Amino acid sequence: MFVNIIKAYRDVVAICDSELLGKKFEEGKFQLDIKENFYRGKEANEAEILEIIDNFSKKDATFNLVGPKSVALGLKAGIILSEEIGEIKGTPFAFALF
Repeated sequence: MFVNIIKAYRDVVAICDSELLGKKFEEGKFQLDIKENFYRGKEANEAEILEIIDNFSKKDATFNLVGPKSVALGLKAGIILSEEIGEIKGTPFAFALF
């Protein structure tokens, strides 16, 4: 998985499954574009990403999660609920604000 931390007035933590990087999914009027310049950061394992989620969920941060593994980590970390998960062309995504 990739995790990219974008520093702004509110930190943005973008996490995506590695195999989805650079792909685009469209369904009706909805689009999910996993752009490399937004999601490509450090390649990290589950433990590293859970630590990052834990650290940034205590701050003023936004999380963007894309892909089954990344969304599952968001659920495991407790930053999203199952009913907050969207899906486009079978690809799950979720957002969380702290």
